[in-house]
Amino acid sequence: MTSIPAASMGAPLTRLDGYAKVTGTAPYAFEHAVDDPLYLHPVQATVARGTIRAMDTGRAARLPGVIAVLTVFDAPELADTSDGELTILQDDRVHFRGQPIGAVVAESAETAREAAGLVSVDYRTEPHYTELRPDDPGLYAPEQVNPSFPTDTEEGDVDGALAGAAVRIERTYRTPTEHNNPMEPHACIAVWDESGGRAQVTLYDSTQGVHAVRKALAPLFGLDPGQLRIISPHVGGGFGSKGAPHAHNVLALLAARRIPGRPVKLALTRQQMFSLVGYRTPTVQRIELGADPDGTLTALAHEVVETTARVKEFAEQTAVASRMMYAVPNRRTSHRLAALDVPVPFWMRAPGECPGMYAAESAMDELAIACGIDPIELRIRNEPATDPETGKQWSGRRLTECLRTGADRFGWAGRDPAPGARRDGDWLIGTGVAAATYPAGAMPGNSARIEFGADGRYTVDVGAADIGTGTWTALTQIAADALGIDAGRVRLRIGDTNLPEASVAGGSTGISSWGSAIVAAAREFRHDHGRDPAAGVHTTTQAPENPDAEKFALHSFGAQFVEARVHRFTGEIRIPRMLGVFSVGRAVNPRTLRSQLIGGMTMGISGALHEESVRDHRFGHIVTQDLASYHISAHADVQDIDAIWLDEVDEHANPMGARGAGEIGIVGAAAAVANAIHHATGVRVRTLPITADAVLT
Repeated sequence: MTSIPAASMGAPLTRLDGYAKVTGTAPYAFEHAVDDPLYLHPVQATVARGTIRAMDTGRAARLPGVIAVLTVFDAPELADTSDGELTILQDDRVHFRGQPIGAVVAESAETAREAAGLVSVDYRTEPHYTELRPDDPGLYAPEQVNPSFPTDTEEGDVDGALAGAAVRIERTYRTPTEHNNPMEPHACIAVWDESGGRAQVTLYDSTQGVHAVRKALAPLFGLDPGQLRIISPHVGGGFGSKGAPHAHNVLALLAARRIPGRPVKLALTRQQMFSLVGYRTPTVQRIELGADPDGTLTALAHEVVETTARVKEFAEQTAVASRMMYAVPNRRTSHRLAALDVPVPFWMRAPGECPGMYAAESAMDELAIACGIDPIELRIRNEPATDPETGKQWSGRRLTECLRTGADRFGWAGRDPAPGARRDGDWLIGTGVAAATYPAGAMPGNSARIEFGADGRYTVDVGAADIGTGTWTALTQIAADALGIDAGRVRLRIGDTNLPEASVAGGSTGISSWGSAIVAAAREFRHDHGRDPAAGVHTTTQAPENPDAEKFALHSFGAQFVEARVHRFTGEIRIPRMLGVFSVGRAVNPRTLRSQLIGGMTMGISGALHEESVRDHRFGHIVTQDLASYHISAHADVQDIDAIWLDEVDEHANPMGARGAGEIGIVGAAAAVANAIHHATGVRVRTLPITADAVLT
């Protein structure tokens, strides 16, 4: 593909939405101005499996200020009940603890919450099962793993190659349940208007994709797409959890339908988010590697067991990166699911790649030790010339350069490979490295509209989302470049289904997908209207398919470097230094790009050392359901952290030459931390998070 000249792209433009956010004038979902709103609070199941025999709503209904109480026995009916997560209040079944089974609508949020606690529920309980076990007799192979990868793959004679390998390791790694915790909780305002004789519904939502929400929710309520408008100009973080609607959206719409004409506002509490908006599935990963004495890989087996929900399947693609990461002739990957009485797992930053590369890159470190080879050199020796899975040429794979650049900047030369060799008083010091990869794709069906105004500015419309990543700024820069104008003459509008179709902000595809649509619209606009257009002329264009997507393997790569300090008596772990070097194509905006990469790396430290959602299997619920007990990395945990990227343009990825970078920063980060801790202590911890007690043992 032909790249466009860089005029605005590549400049570290300050976030255009920054002033509105710091002054509190940027409206988030719960803050949109609506007249005479009501407030909703869910009633949630307190058992993990069973049926509801009765719900006593008398005390709740009598509380002053309560307008309505919804239950499984009297809620409005849904037109489509095929989605097990979104089909709520339609029968008396309880599928997991925390499932919405009712709601209270009141004049204030406080009244609704108090009244919800007054609803009495009589259950007929059934035995439940919520614990992931690799020997679960009910394990099964899904038809595919997220989003559409084959569940299992096998190339060559894996067992024979493993049996004949000069060096062979077999390891099992475990990752825990983790929950997204964006600063803005999941929230929405539902407005159901029947005054015109035909329902017109508006949902102000905190979402990563307005069109995705409409596509999912309209059929549930028997609405034509034109009857449901989704608005979401600003989102306070999502990390994947806001990539699709969840049951709370349905609950708000059910309540608004019961009371048409009055807006219904719902903001989930932090505790409710631990049961209603998805999470990263726990995994048990068995990896076998076979190699020649010089470290050349001869065989790889990566077998994953993970959780799904009985009520709806979600299969994470945990082993998929192992299919293309290194040149290994004999490869086997597999995924098996345990269907449990739990909420539905869902996307969490780099689903699949994050936990899968933790295990795979930890195993590579262990293989390097077994072969007596530097871990960077081991990776370089197994660098594939083409994509091992598809045989396609890389659009741009510069992993070796990332590794060598990072080694030079991090001071890797002269590293003593012996664990525990470096000390500073009572602190043991180690360094670790891991590779990272993430697919560089784009979603189909994106369109953009450009109109020239009498004020000399160009209005650019696309139904995109900014979840804090800098979309407002980056798309403005792309539009300015494509039109050949200054960024100040671009008026961008996003986050509304009244705007042209746009895909979800997920899979690091947002800027690639929406930007391609804007470039296509700009080119058509200039072709049709020239450089001196008349006021009011406009063009709407859909992004064309990228022909190079079928010819080249499109992936981003990176190398993570970590220094760890471990106290020899207490086991306290500190990460004083972390460096990431990435190959992600052109930087549309270096300021926002660096922010995304460092954010991912910080989240990787968090997953390595802190994050774990602990489920009490006696009752089926998460007990660490607040930010006091669910620990995430804070300032004290993130010290000298830096991210750099190679100067490049991927002319095969899209017209901008950029590849998405929202997720690759987290990939490999946990493995680099674990490898550094091993180098410091000689203790190999294969279960995340790595805690002081694990290091001390």
